[in-house]
Amino acid sequence: MTDDLLHGGALDLMRRRFPDAKGPWLDLSTGVSPFAYPDVAVSDAALRNLPTRAMMHDCRSAMAAAIGAPDESLLLAPGSELLIRLLPDMITPRSVAILSPSYGDHARVWRAAGADVIETPSPLEHAENVDAIVLCNPNNPDGSVFARRDLESVRAQMAARGGWLIVDEAYADLNPVVSLAPLGGENGLIVFRSFGKFYGLAGVRLGALIAPGPIRNLMTDRLGVWPVSGAALEIGARVYADKKWAEDTRVRLAAARARVDRILAKGGVNICGGTDLFRFVEAQDAYALWERLARSGVYVRRFDWSPRHLRIGLPPDGQAEERLRKALTL
Repeated sequence: MTDDLLHGGALDLMRRRFPDAKGPWLDLSTGVSPFAYPDVAVSDAALRNLPTRAMMHDCRSAMAAAIGAPDESLLLAPGSELLIRLLPDMITPRSVAILSPSYGDHARVWRAAGADVIETPSPLEHAENVDAIVLCNPNNPDGSVFARRDLESVRAQMAARGGWLIVDEAYADLNPVVSLAPLGGENGLIVFRSFGKFYGLAGVRLGALIAPGPIRNLMTDRLGVWPVSGAALEIGARVYADKKWAEDTRVRLAAARARVDRILAKGGVNICGGTDLFRFVEAQDAYALWERLARSGVYVRRFDWSPRHLRIGLPPDGQAEERLRKALTL
């Protein structure tokens, strides 16, 4: 497996692999919003000084308010990816049912931890016979959504016998009503939240763990005294407080997704799922389509587990949309 298959975003590798591609490259491989929050200025103090407890508190409170989580249930971290990799050090389930297809790191980290992993499109059906259930909601890459009431029921069922429901909500900002963040701190529930995707600021490296106190304490010990940079805390506090921008951006993303759907349909590409940040598509020979787009300087996401599927992110503007349209019709 090459690096571009793991996560997307490996534009440096794509440039080397396709040196004659038409530039500049259009990177539609990551699922990160092309409409980034505009105000990312940070103070000199945030860059020169160690982060203070007050900065951590302000960012945590703003994030908790934005996603509806109890303040005390939320632990800030430098992105959710690190949390996913550290969680097997906090809990030790022997058997884990993981939604599949989905974000591949979940299955990788639990297998590496020695758990018996069941990859399944119906993980909730295994609630009676596994120690933990892991899923993304909304799911990446197909955009499927689990109803909150169903997740609440399974959470209670798992907690009653010491099990865990683990939910990756990296894309929940698109549809806040599906989030379990308001249940933060309840027994048997662990939630990952990501900042960079919806707000278009993946480089800020900010995320959160929502979990019961003992899990947060263990994770705090692993992350250390200054887990998040002062710059990230300052930006995060400002961004999460701007609820109007978030509301307007959901409308903007939905409109951009609709335009992409029209482009894909006219290009003969079958849309079989996705979210307002990316489309999940099917093609008879997805690798051939991926390569054809790449030679036109358009980088989309392919998968090692399927020769028939691609994930395509949102172009940032009309010019980029036109490039995608032309690349599909060459």
